[in-house]
Amino acid sequence: MWATWWVWVAAAMALGVLELVAPGYVFLGFAIGALLTGGLVALGVPGSLPLALVIFAALSLVAWAAMRRLLGRRAGHVKIIRGDINDN
Repeated sequence: MWATWWVWVAAAMALGVLELVAPGYVFLGFAIGALLTGGLVALGVPGSLPLALVIFAALSLVAWAAMRRLLGRRAGHVKIIRGDINDN
């Protein structure tokens, strides 16, 4: 079942919908990884399930790191204010 490309694409779509329900760019990295893994499976690159899972994990990590770099810090991080606007 995991050797067919459309299963990976369907998983990417499901993870994309999950990202809409719980935003935070976490599931989007997994969705991009699953989509790219589906493309590689369509080309016949990973021959076995363990290799496909390793490729999926690596591509998901790269996608998450790229989004983190491009989109910057999240709004929930603490901002340290060193100066007061009311001081003259």
